[in-house]
Amino acid sequence: QMELEALRSIYEGDLCFRELSPVSFQYRIGESGDPKAFLIEVSWPETYPQTAPVISMDAFFNNTISSAVKQSILDKLMVEVEANLGTAMTYTLFEYAKDNKEVFMENQPVNTVTSVSNSISIGTPDVPPSKKKEKKEQLSKTQKRKLADKTDNKGELPRGWNWVDVIK
Repeated sequence: QMELEALRSIYEGDLCFRELSPVSFQYRIGESGDPKAFLIEVSWPETYPQTAPVISMDAFFNNTISSAVKQSILDKLMVEVEANLGTAMTYTLFEYAKDNKEVFMENQPVNTVTSVSNSISIGTPDVPPSKKKEKKEQLSKTQKRKLADKTDNKGELPRGWNWVDVIK
């Protein structure tokens, strides 16, 4: 596979690139600490490049990106695929995603600790004064726990850390 050799030599030493198999590749767009970084996976069916590669954003890395944003990124990449059918296009797709990262992610809200804890406290329903105290205590405990649990020992955000956005 000519394209496989080419990809290996182009991305040699590039930490963003991962060869999952000789027909499946991942590329991380953005630095690892970047809240707008995302990962695209490109897999080649047997008839590629006469037929479109399979592009996926199902990687766990993307679990904080809204499905609407993922869909719009995939849609934009598919336009690029259509334009390049019949040619080796994996490199083109990765570079296209890199060049358009800001556009791709413009609708992705970036979560910061402050906005998460604010939305928790705003969401407290009005309770009769008798119950207000215990509600407040619960809330601050939860908030503290939320902040402590915000990162696991590897400093990565655990699954569901931004559940508040889902509820809204």
